[in-house]
Amino acid sequence: MVLLLSGCMEVDQPITSESEGIWNQIFVYPLSWVIIKIAEIFNNSYGLSIIIVTIFLRLLIVPLSIKQIKSSRAMQEVQPKLKEIQKKYSSKDANTQQKLQQETMKVMQEHNVNPLAGCLPIFVQMPILIAMYHAIVRTEEISNYSFLWFELGSPDFVLPILTGVFTFIQQKLMMSTNTAMNANPQIAMQMKMMLYVMPIMITVMAFFFPAALALYWVTGNIFMIFQTVLINKPMMSDNSNGGVKK
Repeated sequence: MVLLLSGCMEVDQPITSESEGIWNQIFVYPLSWVIIKIAEIFNNSYGLSIIIVTIFLRLLIVPLSIKQIKSSRAMQEVQPKLKEIQKKYSSKDANTQQKLQQETMKVMQEHNVNPLAGCLPIFVQMPILIAMYHAIVRTEEISNYSFLWFELGSPDFVLPILTGVFTFIQQKLMMSTNTAMNANPQIAMQMKMMLYVMPIMITVMAFFFPAALALYWVTGNIFMIFQTVLINKPMMSDNSNGGVKK
C-alpha cells in the first residue's frame, strides 16, 4: 500500500531542477539527472542508461541483501529451539504466554538473532526503488527515444511477459533457499500463493506502464536472480562444511 500510494504522488509532473520538495530534490531529480547524463555518453541511449543505473543501485544495496539473508539463516538455526519452547509453553493463559515470550527473547539474545533485522533492509531499499520509478516516469527525455525493439515511453507487449517470468524465477529461488519457510506449512502456503500472484500482478501492471519502467523491472529481477545464486552458494557451502566438521 505504501509503495502504491508513494508511486501515485506527482507521477504526472515532470521532474526538473526546479521541482520543489525534499523527495524531489534529494531522491528523484539526482537519479533523473544521472540517467540523462549517462544516456548522453552513449549517444542518447536512455534504455542502456536505465540498465546501468539499475545495476548500480542494486550493487549499492547488495550489503543489505547479504545482511537480510544472514538474518534469515540465523533464524533458521534457532527454529528447533523455538519450537521446543513453543511446545513447552503451549498453554494459552497469560502467565504461560508471558513465559513463552521471555524464553523466546532469551534464545534470540543468546544467538544474537534480531527478528526485525531481516525487515530493515527492505525498508531501506523502498525509498531508492520508488525514487527510481519516479525518475523514469517523470523524466520527459526518456519518452522521446526507443531501445531495442520498443519505444521507452509507450507500453510494450514482450517486456511485461519477461518481467513476470523473471519475477517468478527470482521468487522461486528465494523460496528454495529458505528452509525455515518450508518447515512452516502456513508460511509455505502463503509464499506459494505469492509465487504466482506477484508475477501475474506485475505483468498486468507492466502492460499499462511505459516500457522504460518494465525495462527497469526486468533488469532488477535478472540482477536479483544472479545475486541470490552467488550469495547463497557460498553460504550453503559454509553451512555444509560446518556440518561435516561437527
